[in-house]
Amino acid sequence: MEPVWLKHYPQGIPAEVDTFRFTSLREMFAQSCGRFREHPAFTNMGVAMTYGDLDRFSRDFSAYLQQVLGLRKGERVAIMLPNLLQYPVALFGALRAGLIVVNVNPLYTPRELQYQLADSGAVAIVVLENFAHTLQEVIGATAVRHVITTQVGDMFPPMRAQLVNFVIKWIKRMVVHWDLPGAIAFNTALKLGAAHALVDVELGHTDIAFLQYTGGTTGLAKGAILTHGNMVANVEQTSAWIGATLKEGEEVIVTPLPLYHIFALTANLLTFVKWGANNILITNPRDIPRFVQELKKNRFTAITGVNTLFNLLLHEPGFKSVKKANAGALKVSVAGGMSVQRSVAEGWQQMMRLPLIEGYGLTEASPIVCVNPLDAKTFSGKIGIPIPSTRVEIRNEEGCELPLNEMGEICVQGPQVMRGYWNMPEETARVLSADGWLRTGDIGMMDERGYIQFIDRHKDIIVVSGFKVYPAEVEEVAMMHPGVKEVGAVGAPDEKSGEVVKVYVVKKDTALTAESLIAHCKANLTAYKVPKHVEFREKLPKSPIGKILRRKLKEEQVT
Repeated sequence: MEPVWLKHYPQGIPAEVDTFRFTSLREMFAQSCGRFREHPAFTNMGVAMTYGDLDRFSRDFSAYLQQVLGLRKGERVAIMLPNLLQYPVALFGALRAGLIVVNVNPLYTPRELQYQLADSGAVAIVVLENFAHTLQEVIGATAVRHVITTQVGDMFPPMRAQLVNFVIKWIKRMVVHWDLPGAIAFNTALKLGAAHALVDVELGHTDIAFLQYTGGTTGLAKGAILTHGNMVANVEQTSAWIGATLKEGEEVIVTPLPLYHIFALTANLLTFVKWGANNILITNPRDIPRFVQELKKNRFTAITGVNTLFNLLLHEPGFKSVKKANAGALKVSVAGGMSVQRSVAEGWQQMMRLPLIEGYGLTEASPIVCVNPLDAKTFSGKIGIPIPSTRVEIRNEEGCELPLNEMGEICVQGPQVMRGYWNMPEETARVLSADGWLRTGDIGMMDERGYIQFIDRHKDIIVVSGFKVYPAEVEEVAMMHPGVKEVGAVGAPDEKSGEVVKVYVVKKDTALTAESLIAHCKANLTAYKVPKHVEFREKLPKSPIGKILRRKLKEEQVT
C-alpha cells in the first residue's frame, strides 16, 4: 500500500530525512556542544549545566572509563540513576569512549537488577548511593568489576552539594548502608579522568549505542540492540517533525519521565541536545506539589509525559499558578508511553490552551514511530501518522497487509528499528523479518489519511503509568510464595495509572492472605509491577493443555 499519510503531512515536513547526517551520537553531541557552548543544557533543582560544562565533564568521565579503568569499545556500562545532572555526563562519557550504555531502573529489586546486569555483561556501573545496597546484594553474580557511586548533589556548587547530600543521607535517611569494596566516587572519577587524554575510537552507524531492556510475553526482559544509526535516525526523524514549531537554541523542555526510559531518552535528552535546548530534569515527579513548584520557577516551551502524569498535574490545586507563570511560553505538549484518555487531553487543552499531542513508539523502534502533527488544534484520539522515513502496515496473523480501516497488528519498517535482541536470536526472528519489518505486537487500524488508531495491546501485557508489566514475571514471583498453588495476573482498570496488576490465586496454604502475598511481591518486584488486588479462587480457567487463560480472567472483570 502506498504511504497515504504523506499527503497529510504538515507543510514543510519531508517524506524522508538524511539519516546519515551524523556518523554517530558522539558527532551529533560534539556539534551541539560547539554551537551552544554557553547555553544551559540541563537544569536540576535550580542548578544549570551549560553545553560547555557538559562537554568538559563528559570528556573527563570518558577518559576515566577509557584510560583509568581500561574499558574498550563495545564493553557495556550500566547507568542506574534517576534524573540528575550526573546522568547526561555519564551517558555521553560512555558513548564518547565507544562503550555501550545499559540503562537500569534505580528501583529494581535485587532479582531484577541481577538479571539485567548478568544478561548484558556490564563490566561497570554508575549508581546513585541511595540504591547501592541493592547492587551490593547481587554484584557477585554479575560481570561488574568497576563501581562508580554518586550522591544527589554531586554536580551542584560545593556548599549546596554538601547541604543536599547531608540532608538526604542524615536527615531524611534515604541512603541505606552499603559496602562495595573498591567503589569510587563520581567526582573523583572526573578528577582522575581530567588528567588523561581521551583517545578517539572509530564510531559508525552499525556500532551499538544502547542495550535498552524491555519485556516480553515470556516474562524475561530483552535487551533491544539500538545502534548509533538507529538513534541518530530517530533524532533526525523527530527533528523534522518539530522543526516548524521549535527553534534551535531557544527551547526549554521539562523532563519528568526517567531518562533511563526510551521515551525520555530519545524524545527529551537526545533530540533536545541536538536542538541546543535546556532540559529541566525532574528527579521525583511523583512528588506532584514539588514538581508544580519547579514548573513555576521555569518558563518552559515543551513538556512530555504520560497520561497519568498530565492527569495528576491537572488535579493538583497549585497547577493553575503554573499556567499563569508560564503564560504564552508553552509551544508543545507531547504524551506517549500509554493511551491518552480523552478527558485528560481535553482538560489539558482547556487549562493550557494547547492540545495534548499523542504519539506512539516502542523500545524496539528507538522508540518513535507515529505522532500527531504539532499544529493540531484538538485531540485526535489517534496515535498519529508515521514520521519521515518510516513505513507502517496493518497486517493479519499470516503477515499479509490488510486494507484500510481493518484491525490487525501494527508493523513498522524504518532506520530506527533495532538490530535485534541481545543474545536472543529466536526472539529476534519472531518479531523482526529479514527485510527489516518489526512486528510490534500491538493492535490497531489505519484510516484513509494514514492516521492510526491504537486498539489494544497484544495478548496480556499490562501498562501501569506507561510502564509495561509482563504477567509471566508477576506470576513467577507470586509462585515463589510457598502458600501459592496457581496464579494468573491481569490488568485491572485504575483511574490514576490506567491499569494496575491484579492476581487471581489458588491457595496451597489455606492461611495465605492477600497482605502476605503482596508483601512478598514487594520484596521481589519494582513497585509498579506489584499486584494491587488479590482475588482467591478455587480454580482458574485453563486451556485444554492446562495453560491458565488470562483472557478469561480479564473478561470476567467487565461482565
